Amino acid sequence: MNDSVISSSSLPRDMVQIGLALHEILNRLPVTVRTRDHRGIRIEDGQIVDTNYSGPVLEEVLATNRKIQKTPEQGPYRGVPVIVAPVRDNNGDAIAAIGVVDITGIFDLATLMEHQSAILKQVCGKDPCPLPGEQIGAKR
Repeated sequence: MNDSVISSSSLPRDMVQIGLALHEILNRLPVTVRTRDHRGIRIEDGQIVDTNYSGPVLEEVLATNRKIQKTPEQGPYRGVPVIVAPVRDNNGDAIAAIGVVDITGIFDLATLMEHQSAILKQVCGKDPCPLPGEQIGAKR
């Protein structure tokens, strides 16, 4: 029987299976995983591209024991929004951190709302767009 145990001292090779599973679940978004005591892995395009990885947000999550959504200023994901969450033990202490590229952070909702009318005019030729099956200009 092959058992896997995630602990603060798990090695990068111990994180591969969970990292690859998350990578597939998330439609191959980049995934990073590290434990408190060891650097970890970085997965992109279905491949492990680094087995000695740590990033500033992974380290911040391990230090603060809280989920963080931010855009790193350094490292391979510099300028790309990421979301990282701690993996906690039974006492609630952070023993590992798992991160993914945050596709929701790529869209600036405030800017999108600000430009909604112009976007609708561009896409539909008129503001607002008709509902499916409705003619342009029809009253609702």
